This record gives sequence, structure tokens and C-alpha cells, in this order.
Amino acid sequence: METYSWMREFADSWMLLALTLFFLGVIVWAFRPGSRETHLETANIPFRNDTTGPLDGADGTDPKGGHYQIGDAK
Repeated sequence: METYSWMREFADSWMLLALTLFFLGVIVWAFRPGSRETHLETANIPFRNDTTGPLDGADGTDPKGGHYQIGDAK
């Protein structure tokens, strides 16, 4: 069996299986129970040192009057 045919057969069968299992494992890991807090903390990294909050007002002021973080109820 020549090299190309062997590599093609490997990619079509075992590598497909391995990558499918890897993909499913990543999905299970990302949506595992208890990971919500970790994801919210990671999502808020850019806003850690932000003291002004979002500027939503038409005049450039913060209508909420406080610090906003992802996950806060509106």
C-alpha cells in the first residue's frame, strides 16, 4: 500500500473518529454544570478596571449611574 492511500484511509476512518470525539469532549466541557460562573468571570476581564460603565446616554453620560458587568439584570 502506498503512503498516500494509507494516509487517506487513516484520515477517513480513525482521524475522523478521533476529531469527532475531541469536538464532543470540548462541547461537554464548555457546557458542564458549574461553568457559568467561570465563563461570566472570564467575559468580564476587559471591564475589571473600568470605573465609568457604558455610555448609553445621548449626551455621553451613564444613565445607569453605576458599573455594569455582563450578567447584570437590566
